[in-house]
Amino acid sequence: MGKPEIIDEKSPDYGVGTSEPTRRKSSVVNPEILAGEIFDERFESTQRGLKSRHAQMIALGGTIGTGLFVGSGQTLARGGPAFILGSYILMSFLVFCVVTAITEVAAYLPTPGSSMNLFGYRYVSRSLGFAMGWLYFYSLGILVPYEITASGLVIDYWHSDVNIAVWISIVIVGLNFLPVGFYGETEFWFASVKVVMMMGLILMSFILFWGGGPKHDRLGFRYWKHPGAANTYLAGGDRGRFLALLSTLVLSAFPFTFAPELLVVTGGEMKSPRRNLPIAARRYFYRLIFFYIGCVLSISVICPSNDTQLTSGGAGAGSSAFAIGIRNAGIPILDSIINGGIILSGWSSGNSFLYLSSRSLYSLALSGNAPAFFKACTKKGVPYRAVAASSLFCALAYLNVASSGAVVFNWFVNLTNTSGFISWICCGIVYLRFRKACKVQNITDLPYHSFLQPWGSWVAIVGFVFLTLINGFNVFWPQNWNASSFLTAYIGIPIFLCIYFGHRIYARNDPWAHPPEEVDLHTGMEQVLAEEEPERELPGGIVNKIKVMWQ
Repeated sequence: MGKPEIIDEKSPDYGVGTSEPTRRKSSVVNPEILAGEIFDERFESTQRGLKSRHAQMIALGGTIGTGLFVGSGQTLARGGPAFILGSYILMSFLVFCVVTAITEVAAYLPTPGSSMNLFGYRYVSRSLGFAMGWLYFYSLGILVPYEITASGLVIDYWHSDVNIAVWISIVIVGLNFLPVGFYGETEFWFASVKVVMMMGLILMSFILFWGGGPKHDRLGFRYWKHPGAANTYLAGGDRGRFLALLSTLVLSAFPFTFAPELLVVTGGEMKSPRRNLPIAARRYFYRLIFFYIGCVLSISVICPSNDTQLTSGGAGAGSSAFAIGIRNAGIPILDSIINGGIILSGWSSGNSFLYLSSRSLYSLALSGNAPAFFKACTKKGVPYRAVAASSLFCALAYLNVASSGAVVFNWFVNLTNTSGFISWICCGIVYLRFRKACKVQNITDLPYHSFLQPWGSWVAIVGFVFLTLINGFNVFWPQNWNASSFLTAYIGIPIFLCIYFGHRIYARNDPWAHPPEEVDLHTGMEQVLAEEEPERELPGGIVNKIKVMWQ
C-alpha cells in the first residue's frame, strides 16, 4: 500500500501535477495555523506509548462496565428477553456502522490529540469541533462518577456500611496521571479479566440451560415462556408491548455509550496507528457479537424478567441479572466473585472515561477551542492539567450521599444517553464530510475502509436521531411526569445546540462546512508517517506468533 502524497506548499514544485482545487490554499482551516496548534513546540506532546496488544484489548473490553453487567438487568425487567435481545442486536449494528466510519477517519491521519472533535474541527467546521469537544468533556466526565455510583450499588450487595463516597477510588484518578503506557497496561489486564469473566458467565449460562447446575434443573428457554418473551409498559396489550420495545431500545444504548470513540482517542497515543487501528476495528465486530449479544442472551436464560431484585426490590441495581441467576441456581460463593468482577469493571470503565474526557479537553486546546493552558504535558506525555480538570467531575459521586443510588443511577443513564446519541450523529456527519473531501481531492490510499460505508453512516444518523427524540418519551405519561426526569432525558439537546450555535455566532463569517476542496487532508501526515513503525513479518511457529502479539 503506497503512502498518501504529502503536499509541501513551500516547495518550488508545489502545484505541479495537481488540480486547482487541491492546489488552492485553504481559507478556512489554514494548514500553518493548524500545524502550529497540534505541533506546538512550546509544549510537550502526548507520546505513542500504547502497544498493539493494549489497543486491541482496550477495543475488546475497555468500556465494558456496569452499564452492561448491571444496567442490562433493568433493561431485561423493562422489555423481557425477546425485546432486550432484539434491541442489542439492532444497537450492535448501528454502533458497528459508527465504528467503521470513525476508524476510516482516524486511521488516515491520527495526529496527537486524535479525537472526533479534532476531526470535526478539521473536516467539517470550527463550530462542530468546538461543540463536540465540550460535549465529550462534560459527558465523559459525568460517566466517571456514574461508574463509581454503580459500583457502589454493587458493593451494597454485601450490605457494606462504608459510605459510597469513599469508593471514589484513587486508582481511577491516579492511573490517569501516570504515563499512557501504565494506563494501557492496566486496561489490558482489566479488560482481560472482563473478557475472561464474560466467557465464564456465558459458559455457565450454557451449562444451566442444559441443567448442569447444582439443582440439575434444566432451564432451557423457560423464562421466555413464563413470565413471557415480551413485557408491556405504560399500557396493556400490543400498545404496551410497543412502548416496552421503545423503552428497551433506549435503555439498551447505554452500555455502548462512547465505546467507539475510545478507539479514535487511543489512535493519538498508539504505536503504528495506521496499521493497528484497522485491526482493532475489525475485531470490534466480535466484541459486539460475543460480549454484548451473548451477554443478554445469557441473562435471558438464567434470570426471569419479573424478578423484583432486577429493579430496586433487592439491593438496587447492585443485584445484577447474573448475580440473581447464579443465586437462583443455588451456586454458592460465585455471585460474590462476579460482583467483585463487576466492581473491577466499574473501575476500569471509569478509568477509560476519565482518559477520554481529559484527552477531549486536550484536543480542544490543540484546536484552539480551549485555553492553551490545557496543552501542557509532562515529559512522559501526560496532559496533566486536562486530567486534573476532568477529575473534578468525580465529586458528582457525592450526590449519592443525599439521594438513593437507584435515582442517581437513572439520572446518569438518561443524561449520558442523549449525549451518546448526539455524538454518534456528529460522527456520521464528520465521516460523510471527510469522505466527500477525499473524493474531491482524489485521496484513495486509505488504511481502512468498510463495505458498510457510506450507507452505514446514513443509517446510523437516522437511527440515532430517532433514539434521541424518544429518549425520554415515558416522562410524558402523567404518572411518570417530573421535572428532573424530563431535564435529564432532554437537556443534553439544548446544551449541545447552545454550544454549537453560540460558537456559530462567534464564528459567523465561517461557512457552515468547509468546502471539500479546501479541507486540509495533509497537515501532520509527514509526522504521522515518520512515527509509523515498519510492518514486521510474522515469524513461524505458534510460540513466536504469540510473542509478537504480546509486544
